[in-house]
Amino acid sequence: MPFYRIDDIQRTFTGPDVDTRGQSIAGEFMKCSVVTKPDAEGPPLHEHPNEEQFVLVLEGKLRMVLDGEVKEIGPGDLIHIPRNVSHTVRALGGAARFFTCKHPVGDGELSQDYNEAPNAAELAKLLAGED
Repeated sequence: MPFYRIDDIQRTFTGPDVDTRGQSIAGEFMKCSVVTKPDAEGPPLHEHPNEEQFVLVLEGKLRMVLDGEVKEIGPGDLIHIPRNVSHTVRALGGAARFFTCKHPVGDGELSQDYNEAPNAAELAKLLAGED
């Protein structure tokens, strides 16, 4: 049975926001990653039509938008993101680190089933405080 030490897993690019770092492992049925988002960084509003996702915040704070609801989350918060539900996160007040799992595994790439939501640009302006 494989055992992994997060700090020993190669850091890889994991999504559309280039400064995000993650260490990912793919199994037979799901993929998991520890992701680090720099302060004020996060992907555009998006959804996964083929993947279900869980996010567990390990360090820092995130502002999360999930199906239109905006909430600040922190260490110990666990979020379930069903398929086809628009969502995004932004790190607040410094870098944030979280553990995420997705099913199914697909090709093992964490951002494989990423589809930007139609209103992503409008939400980005709102999150940035622009009119």
